[in-house]
Amino acid sequence: MVPVSFAPLVFAGEEWRLVEGRALHWPREAALVVADLHLEKASWYAARGQMLPPYDSRATLERLAQAIGASAARRVFCLGDNFHDAEGPSRMEPQAARMLAQLTRAVDFVWITGNHDTALGAGMGGGIGGVLAPEITVGGIVLRHHAQSGERAHELSGHFHPRLALSPHGRRIARPCAVASEARMILPAFGALTGGMKADDPAILAVLQPARAIRALVAVRDRLLQFSLWQENSAKAAAGA
Repeated sequence: MVPVSFAPLVFAGEEWRLVEGRALHWPREAALVVADLHLEKASWYAARGQMLPPYDSRATLERLAQAIGASAARRVFCLGDNFHDAEGPSRMEPQAARMLAQLTRAVDFVWITGNHDTALGAGMGGGIGGVLAPEITVGGIVLRHHAQSGERAHELSGHFHPRLALSPHGRRIARPCAVASEARMILPAFGALTGGMKADDPAILAVLQPARAIRALVAVRDRLLQFSLWQENSAKAAAGA
């Protein structure tokens, strides 16, 4: 088995670990938090004439199984856009459906609904398992799909698929990243067939306000690198220039 990397970080006064740069391990809750699996995205496109290899769900679930096993998580919180659309569960090919059913039998799953799968419900039957919620609060931290502007509670969310472009030694590399303020964090997309938004996009920075500072968190093996995206003092200075 390929070793899994864990980058330690502190958020909301607790210790966490960023698993393979995409999932968040919460040791105190023995939980894994992931966002934007977008299962069955390829089959959604195929139904509309854009033929993509139909293996994205398998790849995503293999990645998820590895993260669960490496972290020994007993619960998984999925922060919305779990499927690319509400009919995704009915399109899953047998092997992917079996993989998902095995995972939801092995650990407890909470499926928080997102804008792509708001109507998810009946399709979660048939052995897929888990429970649905529009959002949930665990240990004083709100888990939801889309960050709410002005939220002052500690919050974990997804939706934006943040990525950070780096240029080490003149080589441009784009990596998935988390984006965090003092009390709120947006996780990167976990799915194998997901794109990304620039971590410093104004839409991301705006939705994390109020904040004193916003930074990108990038995992490089077992190290966490932090990059400033926005500072209150710098923003005020720019506004007065």
